Amino acid sequence: MRRETQNLLLVLLGGALLKIALTGTYLRYVKPALFPWLIGTGVVMVLLAAVAIVRDIRAARARARADDPFAAPPEPHEHEPAEHAAHEHRGRSPWMLLLPVFAIFLVAPPALGADSIGRGQQTAAPERPTGASALFDELPPGPAPELSVSEFITRVVWDGSGALEQRAVRLRGFVVHPADGPARTQLARMRISCCAADASPVLIDLAGPAADALATTPQDSWIEVTGTLRAGSATEANGQVPTFDITGARGIPAPDDPYEY
Repeated sequence: MRRETQNLLLVLLGGALLKIALTGTYLRYVKPALFPWLIGTGVVMVLLAAVAIVRDIRAARARARADDPFAAPPEPHEHEPAEHAAHEHRGRSPWMLLLPVFAIFLVAPPALGADSIGRGQQTAAPERPTGASALFDELPPGPAPELSVSEFITRVVWDGSGALEQRAVRLRGFVVHPADGPARTQLARMRISCCAADASPVLIDLAGPAADALATTPQDSWIEVTGTLRAGSATEANGQVPTFDITGARGIPAPDDPYEY
C-alpha cells in the first residue's frame, strides 16, 4: 500500500470516528461512556496522518532540490521481490478499505431493532441485585411513574415486595411482532454492556384491548405504554418475559440513545 493511500485512510477513518461521535450517532454502536475514547482515537488518527503528510511533502521537496535526473531508482524491500515492488503502485485492493468509511459518512447504519431479535440472541436475563441494592427503592411517586424496561423486568423477577402489583407504570420501547407462535405484540429494548455487538433483547408481552390495537403498528415504531403487570406471568418456561396489561399507548419519537445498560 502506498504511503499516500495509508495517509488518506488514516484521515478518513479518524474523520469518520469524529463524525459519529460529534453528531451523536455513536450511540447506535456503543455506550455513552466510550465517547471520550472515540474522540481521542479520532484525533490521534488525524494527527498521525497530518504528521505523515507533512513529512512526505518535506521529503519530496528535498528530492526536488537535489535535482538529480541520474539518480538510481529506490531499491526494493529486502524481503520483497523486485517485480512486486514494480507493480505495487498499480494495486487497487487497498482502496476497497475506503468503502466502509464512505458508508459511515454517507449512510450510517441504524440502531439494532426488531429485525435483530430472534437471530440467535438470548433474551437478557435480569441480574439479581446484590448487597444493599438487593433492597429495591420505592417506586417513584405519581399515578404512573416511568420505568426502564430493564428495571421493570428486574423488579418483576427479583422484587418480592409486590410493589408492582396493581401499580400502573409507564414503559417505553419499540414494537415487535414475533413471527413464531400466536399473533401478539411485544414491547422491546436492546440492552448492551459495551457495544451493539453484545446486545441482547429485553421483551415484554403486551395484552388487553389497547394491545390489540397495536397489531397493525409497524415494527420498530417507538411507543409509550401505560398499564399493570399481570402477576405470575414471568416464568422460567417463557424466559422471564412478563405480560403487561396496557390501558393506553401512544407513539413517541425514537430516542437519541436507543439502548439500555
